[in-house]
Amino acid sequence: MRDDDLAFIDSMQRDLRNVRWAEPAELRARARRRSRRTVAAAAVAVLALTSGAAFVVSGRAAPPAPVAAIPSATPWSATDVPAEVLLQPVDLRPAGITPWSDAGLEEEIRLDQMLEFCRQDQGLPTEWVKSRYSRSTALVRQRPGTTDPSEQQAVALQDVYRLAAQDGERLFDGLPALLAPCRAWRSAGPVEWKGKRIQAEVVHSWQTVDSGFAGDESVLVRHTVGPGRRLDTGASLGAASPPSDQAVVRVGDLVTVLRTGPGGDEVALRDLARVAAERLCVAANPGC
Repeated sequence: MRDDDLAFIDSMQRDLRNVRWAEPAELRARARRRSRRTVAAAAVAVLALTSGAAFVVSGRAAPPAPVAAIPSATPWSATDVPAEVLLQPVDLRPAGITPWSDAGLEEEIRLDQMLEFCRQDQGLPTEWVKSRYSRSTALVRQRPGTTDPSEQQAVALQDVYRLAAQDGERLFDGLPALLAPCRAWRSAGPVEWKGKRIQAEVVHSWQTVDSGFAGDESVLVRHTVGPGRRLDTGASLGAASPPSDQAVVRVGDLVTVLRTGPGGDEVALRDLARVAAERLCVAANPGC
């Protein structure tokens, strides 16, 4: 073996010794967050029209449902996001709600995944603001009329992030620029229509529809999807889908992104955002 080969092997071994491998618990936590968020996004990615057609984001199949994560009991300090700030089953009206929760480090604050697809489609970055610490929860319940434990329905989804001191105002200042390129995004793809597979398009739009209703700062972001249209004939494929809302609320250095499940409305989301803001007060800096 030549001297330069030995030098290369020695260099590679030194580099491998310096690699930081993620701990098993960290890998599992990342997988749970990715699975839960992807499943939540799948409900948006498949756009069911009242006429019976369904648009699917091309090349993205819905993954299997994640295994429920055990609510975190990790000790926390003043810089962590404690579990106490998350919405609890008692904050929602339906009975039989179960929380799935997990925590993270240095995650980006995110809205729905379709908004990211919109920006990626235009060659734009999807990053908004990166948090220092985060904690997430999915509040789920058994679907009415079923006894199968796997038949569960999301009632509310919440992410809570702790930001660096200078990032709170920057978050809300940057929201208009994040949404502006997606005010009228045309998404085309295959659709099953009356037993045939055709090409069609829908127009997505994201915009803020309310602000200042909770916490130190708050906005309500609405995602609307227009009626489908055949690309070959221009014919309409039914009525528009119901809008989907997300609330973004800041209390001190804590920010929460919140959405309700199927059947939720703007009034319920705004009320829930106020409850969420009160829970953030216990760990925000500065406090309420």
